[in-house]
Amino acid sequence: MSQEKVNRYKEEKANRKELLAKEKKKQAMMKAGAGVVVLALVCWLGYSVYDMANRPDTSTIEMDTSALDSYLSTMGTESGE
Repeated sequence: MSQEKVNRYKEEKANRKELLAKEKKKQAMMKAGAGVVVLALVCWLGYSVYDMANRPDTSTIEMDTSALDSYLSTMGTESGE
């Protein structure tokens, strides 16, 4: 190996603990950030479902079926003749 490679290896070996500590911190921060994002999504989804389930139903449909009733009653009387 060349002297440059040997020096680089020695430097890496000397700083290995610090590099591993930085990498572990970075991974821990990534996991914590991902956890926060997942928690926020779960809370948002839960709130949305809860809100939809407890929302008062204000849309009622009223229909006048008198024309249909009279039509059906005339159908019944004609078939008997």
